[in-house]
This record gives sequence, C-alpha cells and structure tokens, in this order.
Amino acid sequence: MSGSPGTGSPDDRVAGAREVRAEDAFDAAAVADWLRGQAEDTAGLEGVPEVRQFSGGASNLTYLLRYPGQDLILRRPPAGRKARSAHDMGREYRVQSRLAPVFPYVPAMVAFCGDESVIGSEFYVMERLTGPIPRKELPRGVDLSPGEVRKLCVNVLDLLADLHAVDTGAAGLDGFGRGEGYVARQVAGWTRRYRAARTWNVGSFGRVTDWLDANQPPDRRTCLVHNDFRFDNVVLDAGDPTRPVGLLDWEMATLGDPLMDLGGALAYWVEADDDPLFRLFRRQPTHLDGMLTRAEAVAYYLRRSGISLTDREWAFYEVFGLFRLAVICQQIYYRYHHRQTTNPAFRFFWLACRLLERRCGRIIRAVER
Repeated sequence: MSGSPGTGSPDDRVAGAREVRAEDAFDAAAVADWLRGQAEDTAGLEGVPEVRQFSGGASNLTYLLRYPGQDLILRRPPAGRKARSAHDMGREYRVQSRLAPVFPYVPAMVAFCGDESVIGSEFYVMERLTGPIPRKELPRGVDLSPGEVRKLCVNVLDLLADLHAVDTGAAGLDGFGRGEGYVARQVAGWTRRYRAARTWNVGSFGRVTDWLDANQPPDRRTCLVHNDFRFDNVVLDAGDPTRPVGLLDWEMATLGDPLMDLGGALAYWVEADDDPLFRLFRRQPTHLDGMLTRAEAVAYYLRRSGISLTDREWAFYEVFGLFRLAVICQQIYYRYHHRQTTNPAFRFFWLACRLLERRCGRIIRAVER
C-alpha cells in the first residue's frame, strides 16, 4: 500500500529502501536488458542496477533501481492470492501516463512490460520523485510547528480536492470506470472480497455489511478517485515540506464517487486521543499537534468541494472506509496466514480487522439511536 521513497538516509541512501526479501527477488539483469530495449535514449542505463526494496508497501511491491547516474522505480504485483481486478500493472501505468498532463503530481512513466517471462509478472518502471514522505512520523530532518502541521494537512486535503476536480474527459480517462452504480458496486465487491479472504480469527462483519447495503446512498457524482489516498503516499517539497509535489500508488484509481475516496482516506486518520490499542496501528502522522481532527478534515473538504452533507449521511462513507480498510488488511493477512508471504509486518493484521469491526459497530449504533 505505500509507494516510492523520499529523502535519503545515512544507512540506505534512500529512505525505506532495504535489501530485497528472497521471496520478492527478480532477475535484475533481465530487467536491465529489457529496459535498454525500450528506451529511446539509453544514456544512464548502462550495466545492471543495484536493486533495493521498499519495506513500507503492503500491496504491490516497489523497488529502487539504482543506476550510477539516476534512480528509477519498479512496481510489480505480489505473489500469492490476489483480488481478480487488483494489481493490474498496465492499468496503473496508463492512468498515470494520461493523468500527468492535467495533474502534475504523478511520477513520469518510463516503460511498461506485459511480458511475464522477463521477471515472472507484469511490471512497469517510472522515474523517482524525490522529497520527504510523511510516514508514521514526519521524516528525519522535517520539524514543523503546529501551524506548519496544520498548513501541511490543509494542503494535502486540497490535493485530494484538486484530484477530484480533474476533467477526466480531457485526460482521456473516461473509460477507466463503469458509470453509475459505483457505490453499490463497491459495497457488494468489498463484501465479497472480505468473505473470500476471511480466516478463522476474524469476525464476520455481517452487521456492518448488512447496514452498508441497507443505507447506501446514490452516487454523488463521478470523478477520478485515487482509492488509496494517505499521507504516506504524498511526496513533499524538500524546500517547503508543507507543500505536496507528488502523489504515489495509483493501483486502485478509478472513476467513482469522491466521498467514497474521502471515506477511504479518513479510515487511516488515527488521532492523538484515539483508543490506545487503535493507536498502535497508526501509519501516518495525523496525531501531531496542529493536525486537523477527522471531523475538521471532513468539514474542510466539504467546504472546499462545495458539497453539503449531514453527519448521518457522512456516517455511511466513514463506515464504508473503515470496512474497506479492514478488507485490505485481511487480504494481506490472508497471504501471511497461508504462508504466501513471510513479511513479519503482516503478522497482526487480523487484529486490525477486529478493531475496525468494533469501530464500525460504534458508529452504526450512534447513528441508529
């Protein structure tokens, strides 16, 4: 679920880049040969690059290709069970290629490989966006006052609103969605995915899915949605780390309802006064002094986008976002549970599912009183 790197670090030169796990290794020489055959200008692509893997990702796998004169990023799917429509490398590549002329926050694409014989899967290569990325904490060397934290938060919400305002027709993206009925498809699709990935140690989410099915609103409007919008997918300006310069991880982007995207983003928004156990799963610095609360973030986005919504109406999008996050966690845990990956970071994702089910239940009970 997390994307390309930001600033360098003393040990690894690029933050988050580590030695490649054995189960995720590929033939770097084969990639180098293929890439030279795709490039119009092969300058800087001599030899075989050093390959490092980014440890933050929990869905598609992301690698650093370090050549002597430049850094590139390679993205490929994980091994093991995958959702039928997930991990489409060609689609992810095309979305960014078409979006770049009208939304200058995507990395420049280099080449897409649909020949699985090269490394055993499809993959694509893009340029690396440089700059700090706010992960669980702010990056090393980025020290912001509460006022600057608030400015960062507002700028990130503006980035989401600006994405939702993109003219998809002008960008050639109108074919990337299925039209009306997005909300209904999402509720049905994520319910189906959860049932397929359920293991013995997580709940059924039956009450939650029944409530979502019974309370789903019609589509508000249709726009390009990122579907994985979080602080740790945002690259910041090294000179002004309150200003976003890039947005990463477009694997789930599609045409859909903007409030569903907002609900998905707010599911990751762990605040300083949240339950101590829930705070253990915080993956972005939304706890910092100066950061907007979830309620404030929703209110700001709605004002910025000119959307009117009651608290009860928002509850649907909030619950859906939390449920969707639970499904993502469970799909990842399913691979760990069945030993399709050995990444120890996924060991307790089942517990996150249980916490998310409880939180959904609290919201539902509050609006049904």
